[in-house]
Amino acid sequence: MKFIIAVLKPFMLDPVREALTELGVQGMTVSEVKGFGRQKGHTEIYRGAEYKVDFLPKTKIEVAVSDDMAEKVVETIEKSAHTGKIGDGKIFVLDLAHVVRIRTGEADAEAL
Repeated sequence: MKFIIAVLKPFMLDPVREALTELGVQGMTVSEVKGFGRQKGHTEIYRGAEYKVDFLPKTKIEVAVSDDMAEKVVETIEKSAHTGKIGDGKIFVLDLAHVVRIRTGEADAEAL
């Protein structure tokens, strides 16, 4: 099993969610987060005053999938979140040791 974390631009959430649903992903967790990567924020002007925005708004998606679906999920996120501009985001793939569905007690692959 794999745990996939994707950090993307907020407006890319709907295309990614729709693409993952079509792929057969049954659930995900979505969080509104702030962060920065190589661009290290940016400068904005508000009412004539210039100020630096260090942390940019991002959306974090977390998905647990079986090993055989992991690569397809990563490819799907990459394709549907791609704009070609700086700040498109990152995808992290981690090994998932154990999962338990609280309601039924099902474990590991059956719990996904």
